[in-house]
Amino acid sequence: MDTIQLNISKQQFFGMLQAMPEQDKLEVFDRLRKSLFISRFDRLLKSVRTDELSMDDITREVEAVRQKHYEEGKQ
Repeated sequence: MDTIQLNISKQQFFGMLQAMPEQDKLEVFDRLRKSLFISRFDRLLKSVRTDELSMDDITREVEAVRQKHYEEGKQ
């Protein structure tokens, strides 16, 4: 596969995207979504990480919710 390097402004790039058929836009979107997933997931994990909760705390909470759902008939 031959490679071409283009120097275009962000505005030119957005203009090219605007002119693309919907199917091509969806392909670009899908590739961007896949390439950004790991970094976005890592940021999410870092934002929710805490030393304030132990695995025992989490387990107790999960069991309490399960018990409540069971009692309400929401198995």
